[in-house]
Amino acid sequence: MATIRPFAALRPKPELAQQICELPYDVMSSDEARDMAQDNPYSFLHVSRPEIDLAPGIDVYSEAVYNKGAENFRLLIDQGALIPDINPGFYLYRQIMGDHIQTGLVAVASCQEYDEGVIKKHELTRPAKEDDRVRHIEALNSQTGPVFLTCRTSAEYGAWVERIIDGRPDIELSAPDGVQHASWPIEDRGEIAFIEQQFSRIEHLYVADGHHRTAAASRVNQSRNGNGHSGWFLTVIFPHDQIQILAYNRTVRDLSDLDATRFLSKLNDVFDMVENHNGECTTKNELGLYLDGKWRRLVFKAENMESKTAADGLDVA
Repeated sequence: MATIRPFAALRPKPELAQQICELPYDVMSSDEARDMAQDNPYSFLHVSRPEIDLAPGIDVYSEAVYNKGAENFRLLIDQGALIPDINPGFYLYRQIMGDHIQTGLVAVASCQEYDEGVIKKHELTRPAKEDDRVRHIEALNSQTGPVFLTCRTSAEYGAWVERIIDGRPDIELSAPDGVQHASWPIEDRGEIAFIEQQFSRIEHLYVADGHHRTAAASRVNQSRNGNGHSGWFLTVIFPHDQIQILAYNRTVRDLSDLDATRFLSKLNDVFDMVENHNGECTTKNELGLYLDGKWRRLVFKAENMESKTAADGLDVA
């Protein structure tokens, strides 16, 4: 069974949360991060993308960058912008994106269970990105980005979450992209015991996003022989029936030796094609294709889906 534990978090001072909270470190370039954090000394990008405070063009993997991140991190703590909790607890974290609402549990999960496969992954990692996260954790002696996990939770747990978030959040903000964020600390020992009991019945947790962060935490744990809190990694766990899977688009730069007509003809061997479509996919076994100024929906032909194992039946396969 998957094991999660409460922990004492480092949280933004509520009135500064709007200025501190930023997008994940890996969704913008250095130049974009520099523009986003301009005139905002509290922006967490000074920690997650510290090269923005050094000379433009600096190697983002240089020792100076990691040292600057650690310096900026300590400064936010010393200024009281980030406040450490005294006692360990869990935290509920809600996101509202348009009509979609999802509420996750912020906790720490076991590096050992990740290594043993109790916490399941579905991606390979790239060494350079993994090394970067290891050095970031080591420089700050902290984990600053949660791993996005998912699992199947019970109706009882869902009802408990709804009761908690009916109360006033401790921190609430609306981000520039319109997503609304709110969090509730769970400090009561009875509530903590209830959460631990609920998750003790869950056989597996699944990494939805954050494979490099998880792999890096595992490596730090191994290098530290499990000392301190290194055996645990920061996570937010969303129920399987709340997570929203968005399109993950890829650009194909050329069609090799095919023109558009021949390319589409070959696709017709694999897919049933619907033209003049908006490209939105609403179910499994569909892909959207944008070519020559027109969207098409591609649906795998039934004969291509016969006798497939669960893994072979995935769209990516």
